[in-house]
Amino acid sequence: MLDEAREAPQAVARQLREDGERWQAFGARLRQQPPASLLTIARGSSDHAAHYAAYLVMARLGRLVTSMPMSLVTLYQSQIRCEGLASFAFSQSGQSPDLVGPTEYFRQCGATTCAFVNVPDSPLGRAAEWLFPLHAGQERSVAATKSFIAQLVAGARLVTSWQDDATLGAALRRLPQAMERACAADWTTALDVLGEADRLFVIGRGLGLPVAMEAALKFKETCGIQAEAFSGAEVQHGPMRLIEEGYPLLVFAPRGPAQAGLLELAQAMRSRGARVLLAAPPGTPQANLLLVESDSPELDPVCAIQSFYPMVEALARARGNDPDRPPHLRKVTKTS
Repeated sequence: MLDEAREAPQAVARQLREDGERWQAFGARLRQQPPASLLTIARGSSDHAAHYAAYLVMARLGRLVTSMPMSLVTLYQSQIRCEGLASFAFSQSGQSPDLVGPTEYFRQCGATTCAFVNVPDSPLGRAAEWLFPLHAGQERSVAATKSFIAQLVAGARLVTSWQDDATLGAALRRLPQAMERACAADWTTALDVLGEADRLFVIGRGLGLPVAMEAALKFKETCGIQAEAFSGAEVQHGPMRLIEEGYPLLVFAPRGPAQAGLLELAQAMRSRGARVLLAAPPGTPQANLLLVESDSPELDPVCAIQSFYPMVEALARARGNDPDRPPHLRKVTKTS
């Protein structure tokens, strides 16, 4: 897991060198024939990456994106109307029937179908009209790292191509250098706070929420910690009841419109006695986990998860777990 997390900057650089003409053609297709409705198809870590892509599309293009409940097609046999529909499937292996089935259905019914997948010659890769390999290379650890980051970058490339945005494109090309710095960030403070934790909240908002969701999953997967991800707004409803003296929280507060509210929340939770790990850019008051900044605030979440992965791998080992082979889990999960 640690080796693969450290390979992520090279994987991203490799992806950014490949398939340029196809990305340009797909962007031109979306501009010339704008879809009337959009949805994502994904599970697990891939679904968190899909959330990031969806948020970028909604924020930048003003188009609503739905997260597809795959069982509508695979179990309930619903006849989804496909006129003007575009579907975006995210996967590492491309093997799961509940991603392949809806993609095949939508393509047969005339929708624009796209797959971002790390194994191009997979059932999902063959099912979609538009295939964009992640180029992350083989991933042996059960816990996904570099393939998840490659999916985040694919989501950013989707928006860049659709908008034909030279500024975001230039920021993407320089992202691997920022990721190298992020990989070297010292997050060992978190080991002291979380070494004995059996539960915690992971907080984010906006483009940072998908990273919080991914971090919570990795805490469960590698460390056996009951971690839950919440929006900085949503946590202030019912979940707030659980936060008491000593309760651990990890708050992701990268640059952007959501940052001020997250910093305010972190301070309020500290005043209640919670043990707050605040991940924020250098110079942020009371930040104890430093976030490396990229050339665009919209890409900062990529650097945030790049810093997180080595820390959670070390935490798993410190707690006596093997992060590469967590119990009861497999690398490829097939659901229908």
